[in-house]
Amino acid sequence: MAPDSLQEFIEDQLSGLRGLEFRPMFGGAGIYQDGVFFGALHKERLYFKTDETSRAEYEARGMGPFRPTPKQTLKNYYEVPVEIIEDAGALAAWARRAVACQEAKGKPRSRKPAARRKAPPGPKGPLRPKGRSARGR
Repeated sequence: MAPDSLQEFIEDQLSGLRGLEFRPMFGGAGIYQDGVFFGALHKERLYFKTDETSRAEYEARGMGPFRPTPKQTLKNYYEVPVEIIEDAGALAAWARRAVACQEAKGKPRSRKPAARRKAPPGPKGPLRPKGRSARGR
């Protein structure tokens, strides 16, 4: 498969889901629905967010967690079985469940970070460690 062919196939398989977006991540792509991050494409493999209940189905099918590097394991994201990827209806159902797992965790939707505002100094000016003057003596 060419590097983009899996992403194109997944996009086609999930075309019935509204608000889907693929963003570059880990040398692959992060998958979002309406700003909720729920999946990843990495090295020609698809991973979805899991919880304790859904993870059992992945494990029963012999699937393992997402390992973007040999020293890093993301235990809440598991590889989606090929037979699920090939069945558009099943893949959409698994994707909806992955989105629900992420939303149930109470994670905020992905948004661009707001510009940080500098807090105005209090009535006594900026805080300084005790025992030091404004000149650092």
